[in-house]
Amino acid sequence: MAPPLLTLQNINLTFGGTPLLEGAELAIFERERLCLVGRNGSGKSTLLKIVAGLVEADSGRRFVQPGTTIRYLPQEPDFSGFTNALEYVEAGLGPGDDSYRAQYLLGQLGLVGTEELDRLSGGEGRRVALARAMAPAPDILLLDEPTNHLDLPVIEWLETELKEMRSAMILISHDRRFLENLSRGTVWLDRGKTRQLAQGFGKFEAWRDELLEQEDSDAHKLDRKIKREEHWIVHGVTARRKRNVRRVKELATLRSDRMKSRAEQTRVKANVAMVAHEGGTSGKIVIEAKNVSKSYGSRTIIDDFSIKITRGDRIGIVGPNGSGKTTLLNIIAGLKPSNAGSTKIGTNVDMLTLDQARESLDPNLSLRDALTGGGSDMIILPDGPKHVIGYMKDFLFQPEQARTVISKLSGGERGRLMLARALAKPSNLLMLDEPTNDLDLETLDLLQEMLSDYTGTVILVSHDRDFLDRVVTSVIYGAGDGQWTEYAGGYSDMVRQRGKISKPEKSRSQPKSSPSTRAQASKRKLSFKEKHALETLPGKISKLESDIIAGDKKLSDGDFFSRDPSGFQQIVDSLSATRQELETLEQQWLELEMLREELGAQL
Repeated sequence: MAPPLLTLQNINLTFGGTPLLEGAELAIFERERLCLVGRNGSGKSTLLKIVAGLVEADSGRRFVQPGTTIRYLPQEPDFSGFTNALEYVEAGLGPGDDSYRAQYLLGQLGLVGTEELDRLSGGEGRRVALARAMAPAPDILLLDEPTNHLDLPVIEWLETELKEMRSAMILISHDRRFLENLSRGTVWLDRGKTRQLAQGFGKFEAWRDELLEQEDSDAHKLDRKIKREEHWIVHGVTARRKRNVRRVKELATLRSDRMKSRAEQTRVKANVAMVAHEGGTSGKIVIEAKNVSKSYGSRTIIDDFSIKITRGDRIGIVGPNGSGKTTLLNIIAGLKPSNAGSTKIGTNVDMLTLDQARESLDPNLSLRDALTGGGSDMIILPDGPKHVIGYMKDFLFQPEQARTVISKLSGGERGRLMLARALAKPSNLLMLDEPTNDLDLETLDLLQEMLSDYTGTVILVSHDRDFLDRVVTSVIYGAGDGQWTEYAGGYSDMVRQRGKISKPEKSRSQPKSSPSTRAQASKRKLSFKEKHALETLPGKISKLESDIIAGDKKLSDGDFFSRDPSGFQQIVDSLSATRQELETLEQQWLELEMLREELGAQL
């Protein structure tokens, strides 16, 4: 067998006085595909940076075979110093690399290369960074969360492209299906040490559980040995003093080993219980939408869609970016008006919503104050108060994180915090928009278990194929032309019935442009006013939506009208004007966004 392209030996690294890596080992051979897994905060990204040569360990050895090329995809790429996408991607090419591949990958990822890097969205930035890492076809390709911010068509294209590459790879991802489809070996980073399985991620969890069971068995044997030694110390023969002293020291060592073992097991096998606090039972019919349509200008988002959602249904909404998944979710929930048709919410429905952007939080708040509201150590739940530390543990937070400010939390930790805040409220209908964003595999497991135990109704938008297969009982698919179709079963069942998701086509109601029109459009650019509007309109729209929710909440007070008729009417009039303004701004934003796409411009 040829020697490995890269090896790490006895890698040690300490951050802030706490050991992160303790004797970590790694070897990657030619064309090998490894996935690197471990709990959130275990040091996966740091270890990958050591492999890439970007972080130096405190001690240990990193060896790379001479001439080996390495490319690394970080979670947050740095675009400084480059003007456009193509320039950034081509800068990653080495001598002899095919320059055409940079343009090819950008095109496959839906980009043209002229995009201004400081104007990219999260998804666009991820695609540009992917093109740069993949373009040279390196000997070793290191990918840290490559599917973040990508929709399903791009994720499935990426899988196919990576399978055809000859590079050795190390992958970090929270996307189970992605890891199962690509990995042929698994490296588990656990409590600072690495353990390697010569099989892909599909075999990892069973292997991990066997190792943990063996640890439990070894710990039980150690407990029995400690008890025997303690019995000997108390009741044994007191002669031969030197031997007694030695056995006392050995007992102290055994106790120390057991304490360390218990601490490590607590870290890896926390007793967690992510729970959604359920309200009363809803009526049988939870939501009924009839002949719903929604358009923005000439673009049709929903065209004559009807659905009846009954108690206990678990529905996933899928489709490529731009198909209108969030719009459909909001209209079904009654949070946004449709242009035609009707939506009726059933009786006794307690709805809980979680949007993609999550709820805004003061970055200077501590984790404890964000959960309790400040000034208390108790969080008020529907079934009574609970100490905040216990509630934090239910969502995989450690007690020492209670005083950590929000700005210091990772994306996955912020996602868990928002779930913890939302799930503290009573509900029997969960409306979740991309609930799996930034969550690690262990939190995804807990979220899946929670939804499995939830007796209410669930409607969610997600790009996570494995999560959809595990959770939902039907899938609503949007092709991007206003047509939405419901399929029984999970995501894989939908694919078997209709095929894989493709990129959205232009709306049937959108007028086709003539060659001369396209030529004129290609010559012009967005004006300063148009760019400014694209930047500011989303904030204005979000503000109006918040105002509408606040106004509706005031009107829901049954005594409001009798108490203050003029105030009631004032809010009714204000809401009418606000809704009209919202419709106008949404249409303006969509028309500008369509113009931006046609011009190939970027914010």
